[in-house]
Amino acid sequence: MIKKFIDKLLGKGAPGAGRGKNRFGKREEVPASVHGINPELVDRRAADVVRTLKAAGYEAYIVGGAVRDLLLGLRPKDFDVATNATPEQVKGLFRRAFIIGKRFRIVHVVHGRGREHEVIEVSTFRAYLDNTAIEQQVSGNEKTSKQQLVGMQHAVDASGRVLRDNVWGPQDEDATRRDFTVNAMYYDPETQVVVDYHKGIQDAQKKLLRMIGDPATRYREDPVRIIRAVRFSAKLAGLGFTIEPKTAGPLIESQALLADVPQSRMFDEMLKLLQTGHALATIAQLKKLGMATGIYPLLDVVVERADSSFVSAALADTDRRVGEGKPVAPSFLLACVLWQDVKTGWDRRIAQREQPFPALQDAIDDVFERRIGDVSGRGKLAADMREIWVMQPRFDKRVGSTPYSMVAQARFRAGFDFMRLRADVGEVEEALAEWWQEFQHADDMRRDDMIDQAREEQKSRQRKAQPVVRRVPRPAAEADGTAASPGEARPAAAPSRGDQEGQDGQDHEPDGGEDPAGDGQAAPKKRRRRRRKPSGGGGGGGEGAAPAASSGPSGD
Repeated sequence: MIKKFIDKLLGKGAPGAGRGKNRFGKREEVPASVHGINPELVDRRAADVVRTLKAAGYEAYIVGGAVRDLLLGLRPKDFDVATNATPEQVKGLFRRAFIIGKRFRIVHVVHGRGREHEVIEVSTFRAYLDNTAIEQQVSGNEKTSKQQLVGMQHAVDASGRVLRDNVWGPQDEDATRRDFTVNAMYYDPETQVVVDYHKGIQDAQKKLLRMIGDPATRYREDPVRIIRAVRFSAKLAGLGFTIEPKTAGPLIESQALLADVPQSRMFDEMLKLLQTGHALATIAQLKKLGMATGIYPLLDVVVERADSSFVSAALADTDRRVGEGKPVAPSFLLACVLWQDVKTGWDRRIAQREQPFPALQDAIDDVFERRIGDVSGRGKLAADMREIWVMQPRFDKRVGSTPYSMVAQARFRAGFDFMRLRADVGEVEEALAEWWQEFQHADDMRRDDMIDQAREEQKSRQRKAQPVVRRVPRPAAEADGTAASPGEARPAAAPSRGDQEGQDGQDHEPDGGEDPAGDGQAAPKKRRRRRRKPSGGGGGGGEGAAPAASSGPSGD
């Protein structure tokens, strides 16, 4: 009694830290007749994992977002399993199982191989611990306290952020330490019973996204929950879900907590926002919640450019592919988002008379340095993005062996899809995208014909681009062997071919004037170039020019 009285005086009766009998919620077992989950939507491999664990004497359930989606009549893309077996015990039951993680140790049970493989994530029920306990606190944060965490099963920093949580406990405590009520339900595929501690089924029916416990405290425990709140609210917005005002209230003021989260984890969370099939809805939700900036610098760029035609098309294309069950690559989407920076830097260097290819490489290096940094900018992600960008000018080369080498590249399809989007927004000609669309699927004979046709088109364009050179006809005075007098003006330009033909040969026939040299022939130009003086007297129009004729062509 005294301890309960002291706890009440110290304010430990707050949500998530109370001492009442329902501190961890009340267990409710909801039968199939009430929840209405279709067992056909349950993944067979996830059900096999549950069955194996139960056969070994452990508790096991499908848990989390998969249960939420099943309640909504959706087929989940991922299935997680929760059990009271420890990671080591789980690993011992499956041939291909791997323990991963230090902060939260879980087991990946792998089924199948290659593209057909699937990973079922199995976690152990965790205990709910009071994060205000002094003996659990360490200095620093996720970035700096790794050495202090050695040998510790549970630890938090001074702000209440959970740094390590590997203390096992009962199911009710495991449910309480989860984030949202609709993600804290457990489904047994054998008995088809849903176990619910925090009225998650009611919230799913009300289409309400609600945090378990005090939202501000839960955001301090793990700031990434801020991003998860945005992601789930965006994902479920299309189904009519809204985020509870009490849950949404502390989001903006809690954003500062994200500064202490490692950049690699923030990068991964940003990709989840953009690659789960609800990228456009996520952008809209961020703006609606007043969180368009401040979560992550690269995400700020995405939100800023989401209204541009090219980035908007890339986001919509990503959502479409996810909806169709097709794979998506972060390199492609980020290449689309940052193409504006690359192209601007490339154009600037070309204007400074740098060679095109080195200029493009330098522009790409600058973008990696400014926008991505060391998080993933030096690994496979950067290599794929660079290849997509470098491929773009090569699409203009459709002659020789270039088209064959292009379609043989591993990243050709990504590069082509990128160029296809550029054509959709008018950045390149539609005909170019159509040519490559046909070429990549054509047989060798058709490809040769297409290359020949492209070569002829290229020659035709070159001929049209060359300036037209017209011969300037000699003045009539030169044609009949006479030279213009010093006072006469020389014709400024030759008439067109049509004008010449329309003048009945005028300016081409001499008028029969006398030849000053007396031989009936006009002085050739090469004699004038030799700077030889004429044999007769009289002033000419220049060095080596013949004396002027007494009359010009008829009609002058």
